[in-house]
Amino acid sequence: MSEAARDPSPGASPALAAAASEEKKGKEPEREKLPPIVSAGAAAGLDRGSKSQISTFSSFVSTVTQKKEAAENRSSPAHLALPNIRNVRDLPPICLDVRQKQRMSMDALPSEVKVPALPEPTLPSQPKSVKDFEEDLEKAESTGNWKTVHAFYITTFDSFPELNAAFKKDATASFNTIEDSGVNADLVNAVFDALLNTPQDIQKSVLKGIINSLLREWKGPRTKDDLRAYFILLQNPQFNITSTYVIYAHLLRQIATLVEADHHFLVHWLKKLSQKKFKQLVERLLQFVSLRLFPAKPEEFPPLTKCSWWIPSASKVLALLNTANNLIHPPLIPYTDFYNSTLDHIDLMEEYHTWQSFGNSHRFSFCQYPFVISIAAKKIIIQRDSEQQMISIARQSLVDKVSRRQRPDMNMLFLNMKVRRTHLVSDSLDELTRKRADLKKKLKVTFVGEAGLDMGGLTKEWFLLLIRQIFHPDYGMFTYHKDSNCHWFSSFKCDNYSEFRLVGIYA
Repeated sequence: MSEAARDPSPGASPALAAAASEEKKGKEPEREKLPPIVSAGAAAGLDRGSKSQISTFSSFVSTVTQKKEAAENRSSPAHLALPNIRNVRDLPPICLDVRQKQRMSMDALPSEVKVPALPEPTLPSQPKSVKDFEEDLEKAESTGNWKTVHAFYITTFDSFPELNAAFKKDATASFNTIEDSGVNADLVNAVFDALLNTPQDIQKSVLKGIINSLLREWKGPRTKDDLRAYFILLQNPQFNITSTYVIYAHLLRQIATLVEADHHFLVHWLKKLSQKKFKQLVERLLQFVSLRLFPAKPEEFPPLTKCSWWIPSASKVLALLNTANNLIHPPLIPYTDFYNSTLDHIDLMEEYHTWQSFGNSHRFSFCQYPFVISIAAKKIIIQRDSEQQMISIARQSLVDKVSRRQRPDMNMLFLNMKVRRTHLVSDSLDELTRKRADLKKKLKVTFVGEAGLDMGGLTKEWFLLLIRQIFHPDYGMFTYHKDSNCHWFSSFKCDNYSEFRLVGIYA
């Protein structure tokens, strides 16, 4: 449309003016949506190339842009309020050579334009019940199609959250109490009881999932769901097989390195296990330690120097089980079930000296966990330690004599006791009281008025006579109970407890 049509001059024809007037009326609603049209003077100035050309055209572009952006912002969920830019020259300059390369970091964006972070997807609780799982298992065994069972095992053991989703009694509850682990024990037993009877690809998938879970959960603080996962994985019967010991060792290591508060939860959860399951855990750990010490096929395991943490980790977990067992009265299993007879064949004195030298420091010794050492092994340790202390004390007495330039006497190497047969108890008590510094020396007994050299026979006789007199009912120190075939402290009031001290020294 020409300039004359839009704004007719006075010299135009009446018909043309009338047509232009009718067109204005038809276009009036549309013009309300557009920015103001430049006047005739401005148009003339545009033809003349006046300096106001750039400013006026810029105002037109700016107005159209603002209205378009306002319409878009009203429909956009994230509305960004921009400053009122009236002129293109008001925009910040952008270098032409970097205009296409410039990118804005997500961190640099204002909070109102950032896309809100999506919440972490919550894992759906597994719909499996014990009945559902058993039905799927029976169907797989009858048809030979293990796809459904395989999918369940893969999903369940893929991660710690999936373990909780599958075995938690209620996926929405926290179960942050020591008295209830929140684990569906019946489903755990059903799943693990059936695992070893499934095809090999399912068993391998479970082990692969456990490996990924342990690697994923190695760092960071532990939640109660993590503790539940450890509690469940510890019951996996696959760890009875030596080929899985590397995975089992890493599981034990993560459990052993938990903080004391987490161990407190695990101990109370472990004491809730059935006697059968509890005993299986203990036997599995004892077998793990024994085969690591004396492997039937050494090539199955890494060198002992590269996995020195295996046995300490297993011993620590055994200590948790022993603590759990002692919290129950009566205990789930007898304390003798914790004995590891394999330890009778190692150098116990080296273990004992390591424990004496380093205590409960980072240097491991089985003596730090005495509940796994049998009575026979403890007897050997005590006997050899007593002999070594006798030699040490005798050597020290000899050195002291020589340092004081005194003649050494062979009697100084022994605990010499002279007693009368008629006053056996009182004389023995007096001798032990006077010679307390020599109690750790080798004992030599002499009966007053009797010639004889003690080569062991007199000491043995003194022991027998002393025990016979002390435990005699007429002496009044102990009472014999026929039901238990044991002696116990007498109920009579005693004014002098020194004789009981003598029994303690004798023992």
